[in-house]
Amino acid sequence: MKFFDRIRPYASNRYNIWAFRVLVIIGLGWAYIWSLQGLKIDPKLIQTSLPYMTDFLLRLWPPDLSIVDVAIKALVETVQMSLWGTTIGAILSIPLALLSAQNLSPLWLRWLANLMQNTVRSVPSIILGLFFVAATGLGAPAGTLALGIYTIGYLAKFYQEAIESVDKRSLESLQVGRASWWQIAQYGIMPQVLPLCLGYTLYMFEYNIRAASVLGVVGAGGIGFELVSYIRGFEYNKAMTMMLVLLVVVTSIDAISSQLRNKFKSD
Repeated sequence: MKFFDRIRPYASNRYNIWAFRVLVIIGLGWAYIWSLQGLKIDPKLIQTSLPYMTDFLLRLWPPDLSIVDVAIKALVETVQMSLWGTTIGAILSIPLALLSAQNLSPLWLRWLANLMQNTVRSVPSIILGLFFVAATGLGAPAGTLALGIYTIGYLAKFYQEAIESVDKRSLESLQVGRASWWQIAQYGIMPQVLPLCLGYTLYMFEYNIRAASVLGVVGAGGIGFELVSYIRGFEYNKAMTMMLVLLVVVTSIDAISSQLRNKFKSD
């Protein structure tokens, strides 16, 4: 609705506004139809695939509980990877976000900082995992470094959006008092954005636990490495145990982080 409110001054009457809305809806409908045609979905193929999909699901059950200790050990490693990866990424994201903010940095510096953000976000986590596996070998160190770099691309953007939404009057008062760039960032911005940034960081930590499981595909440690090993060995019952343990932990962390994020928002 805000978008339509912005174009209201450019419309001579109510008829033009409704005509524009109809054009937007038609354009969106065409875009979805066009993208659906590009997918080339074959309904017959889906029908013939159902028995194979059902067979795969049946092979997952019942879970093999004899490897619960292995799953818990691998999960602990995954949480450790996510904790350190998120922390490294969050620390490195702060200066990058400050340099990217429109209300703090000149245009040329913002352009370079945003280019760096976009470059990091454009690299898939799997590629980062492969790079650090080549650098440090198989295991958790490669996964931790991959998560740290992957986190920068997103947390820096989240932090930047929070910084750009601060109250301008507080910044103007510091500028009138001839505060330095660092003093403006330290006293005018950080106190306002800290609760929101902590919420973003908790969300990224939760997300990185899932991402760490994906990095196991390239040997970057954690529960993903064990999960892929069982699937490749056709030990589907053991793979199911890994997925159930991961589901319990992810659900628990999601509930805890949601409560913490709500607390930060209320404060």
